This record gives sequence, structure tokens and C-alpha cells, in this order.
Amino acid sequence: MNRKEISELRRRFNPDKNSIGHIYGCYVNTKKEIIAYLDESLATMPPEEAEKYLGFLKKAMSGTLGKNLIDIVFSTQQVADSEEHKLLMNLRETELKDPAVRQAFYDKVIESLDMDNSNYLVLLAHDAYDVPFKAKDGLTFDQVSDTMFHYVVCCICPVKEGKAALGFYSAQNEFHSYGTNQTVAQPDLGFVFPAFDDRAANIYNALFYTRKPDQLHQEFIDGIFHTEAPMSAAEQRETFESVLSESLGEGCTLQVAQSLHEWMRDKVEEYKESREDEPLTVTAADVSAVLQDCQVSEEQVQAFAAQYAEHFGSAALNPANLMNVGKFELETEEAKISVDPERSSLLETTEINGRKYLLIPAENMSVNGLPVQV
Repeated sequence: MNRKEISELRRRFNPDKNSIGHIYGCYVNTKKEIIAYLDESLATMPPEEAEKYLGFLKKAMSGTLGKNLIDIVFSTQQVADSEEHKLLMNLRETELKDPAVRQAFYDKVIESLDMDNSNYLVLLAHDAYDVPFKAKDGLTFDQVSDTMFHYVVCCICPVKEGKAALGFYSAQNEFHSYGTNQTVAQPDLGFVFPAFDDRAANIYNALFYTRKPDQLHQEFIDGIFHTEAPMSAAEQRETFESVLSESLGEGCTLQVAQSLHEWMRDKVEEYKESREDEPLTVTAADVSAVLQDCQVSEEQVQAFAAQYAEHFGSAALNPANLMNVGKFELETEEAKISVDPERSSLLETTEINGRKYLLIPAENMSVNGLPVQV
């Protein structure tokens, strides 16, 4: 799914734009016991309550592709004959109306999910989207359609204990303490099945959501989808840094790091301005070309390409996952220095009396906000 397709589905989660009949779910405690079930008509809920539920479900389609939103791919064998895919298809085909199918799904979630000793709420909804044709301008939509997209959206929300507080009771004209409340927090994870690819159902894919890009909840992915997720954004960055360091050796200089950072930052900025729908990616060949421009030896470039292939295969990766393009930070055993990414080229290295130093322009200097003279 690309950004435009995700946005199109997200717009469904307004009270007047969806065909969701019921909100289903279960409340699970830290002992992995279901202590309450949810089966409520969206139409009969108070409007503010309905908006809360829709907001939670909508959150399962938010964030950045490749970081918060991960493409889950089923094998042909799984689609043809596997328990995990059959269960997801049953949820979709029964429109969540079969209690036995819902219970089988809840059991799978409870069996696999690790929520760090937190109570949590499983929410499920089914929507049927009458997909409109795109008009000739590609921007507006015609009302006539012959495609109905049936899909299930799920999210898992931690339920947190509130804090005891002091409140004013107008009847007694007094202040008194009142007990803690349990509050449903924003989802930690969720998914949409099937994927909405090319504005139609793709039963070979699902869209998985994680609130924290460095926590993909692999145990949930294993239990529900029985497939291996891609590396998390944090794992991609750590692996990429390791590949660069090991393959380039002494060739991994400050100048190389500056060039790579500037190149990736420019790619991200250009992508934002272009408003492209497809995710931004770079390949090993792209990075190799930057290394060659930095006069890195051909042997080291080839070593980088080989190690990249060993760890990432032929995958194209989001540059924002490989480097933090929003900051440029240098760290030694004695100091840590943050520099405006647009000004990183001002930094240089030198050697004095056999010792290496970092050169930084010192005009208009301050210490903790206090202007000082050099």
C-alpha cells in the first residue's frame, strides 16, 4: 500500500463515511484472561464514544511507511492452505459476525502477544468500502463503482491505571479524593487485512502497524501471520552502520559520513516536496555511487556491496531508517557535539603533535546560552 491508498482508507474512519455496523473486542488482563467482551452497535453509541473507537482503529493506519507501517507478505502456500490465513479470511468473510471465529482470533492474540504485564483491549471492526472510480484528472472520484473492498481492521490498546486525584464535589461543596480509573491508551499495534493495493483487495498482503518503530512485536507477527517481519527501523540503522564500518575500515572517515548524511537528507527532503505516493527507498547501488564520489577505493565499495547483500539481500530501504537525517551528532570519549545538519560541512579534522582533533568554527559562541568570548 502507498500513502494515497492508506489516506483513502483513513478517511473512512469518520462517523458519516464508513459502513461499520459493530465494534467487537475483548479486554485481557495480565494473566492472559478475558475479563470482558465488547459487541456494540456503532449506530447506537453516543457520538463521542463512537468517535473514540473509530479514532483507535484509524490509528492502526498512521505513521510512516517502512517504520510504523510494515508490509506483511504471505507466501503462495499460506494463501492456498494455512491456518493463519484461513482465520483472517474467515474474519473477513463472516464480517466478524461469527462468535466462534472471533474467539479463535482472540485466543491466537492472547497466546502470542507480550504486552509487558499490561492489561489490553483488542478491538476489531469490519468495513465494506464501495470504491469509487478515479476521475480522469486522477484527483477527484466518480460516484459509480463496481468494486467492493471488504476488510478487517484490528488494534491492540494498552489499558492503564489512572492516578488517584483530588476532586470537587459540588453537592457537599467539598474536595475529596476519588479512586483510580482504567484508561484505554492509543494502540501499540494493529493491522489491516487484506491490503488495499491498487485500490483493490490483495489477500497476499496485510498492513501491520506499530506505534514504536523499534518494537515490531515479532511474537504477534509470528502468531497471527506466521511470517517473518522485515527488520525494524532501529535494526536497519544498526546493521547499516555496522556494514559501513566493517567494509570501509579506515575509509569510513568523517568526510564520508558527512557526504552520506547530506545525500540521504537531500533525498528525504526532495521526497517530501514531491509528494510521491510510493515509499522512498535507496539501494546498495545508490550508496555505492556516493562512496565512489567520496574517493573510497573500489575494493572497499565492493566489500560494502557484498556485506549489504548478505544482511539486506536485494531490499531497497528507506534512507530515514539508515541515518537520522534530522540531526548530525559527533561523539568521542570526552565530548558529544550536535551540529545543524545543514552546517555539518563546516566540521573538519586535523592532527597536531600526533594527536587528532576536530575543528569547529568558533564565531558567536555561547555556553549553555551564555555568550562567551574566544
